[in-house]
Amino acid sequence: MGETDRNHRHEFRQRNRSRFTLGADGNALMALFAINVVFFLILMVVQVGMFVGEKTPEFFYTHVVQWFELPASLTRLSERPWTIFTYMFTETGNGIIRGISNMIWLWAFGYILQQMAGNDKIIPVYIYGGLSGSLFFILAHYLLPPLSPMRESAGIIGANAGVMGVAMATTALEPNFRFFTQIRNGIPIWVLMTLYILIDFANVAGFSAAYSLSHLGGAAAGFVFVLFLRKGKDGSVWMNKLYTKCLTLFEPKVNAGKPDKNDIFYNSGSRKPFTKTTNVTQKRVDEILDKINQKGYHFLTDEEKAFLKKAADDEAL
Repeated sequence: MGETDRNHRHEFRQRNRSRFTLGADGNALMALFAINVVFFLILMVVQVGMFVGEKTPEFFYTHVVQWFELPASLTRLSERPWTIFTYMFTETGNGIIRGISNMIWLWAFGYILQQMAGNDKIIPVYIYGGLSGSLFFILAHYLLPPLSPMRESAGIIGANAGVMGVAMATTALEPNFRFFTQIRNGIPIWVLMTLYILIDFANVAGFSAAYSLSHLGGAAAGFVFVLFLRKGKDGSVWMNKLYTKCLTLFEPKVNAGKPDKNDIFYNSGSRKPFTKTTNVTQKRVDEILDKINQKGYHFLTDEEKAFLKKAADDEAL
């Protein structure tokens, strides 16, 4: 990417930072927050209800939490396969501090990833991190002899692996990104990542190594995602297409036989009757900025990049 493209990318990213507000439609980062909070509130209400009903914490775990928790045993996992997804969105009242910490870190790294790579990368990276974390957690109990006796009783909940995936993807995508630039030259994002890893590992120091390995698995997924993204292979595409297909499953199909207006008015002859010159309009600028938010700057066409350059030049006059 040339210096001019980088300058325009930076300029329009700065202009567009405020577009994804807390209540913005389609904000994937806020969707992750909402899912985690909803799961937490549901379990909290059930836990309080059981406490009022004089049920023990063991009863709450046995009859409720285990249906959301990822088990280390493949036999138990086969009985509740959905837990491979639910565990990464689940937190109970006993881990409220950990849950709040996870959401803070998710916001810190997720917001930066949203601006750099696009809104449609957040949830896929989070899910990849959670899935990789579950794989590492299960394998640890099968491959490490000291953990084998705990296999049938061990389980894991929490967003740590998913958040770790988002954090590592953000750091790997642009390791020299700096924040708090008013403090000398700013603080590199890899420093924040190092701090996060140290705090995360300190929180699981009293548990078995499987939990630390699970979080490392989440980080590995984020790194691999960016590695493939740099090679032009976007691992979020199929997931977003599946999501879109599910949303539009019951919508009426558009008539495929209807001719496009461009074919009628512009492409009916052997040559173009005229060359269209795009006028700079705020609506068109907003549409392109929305595309940057959703997919990232590198998904813009040459025509869209040229349009943004023209808009920036006009604005400078």
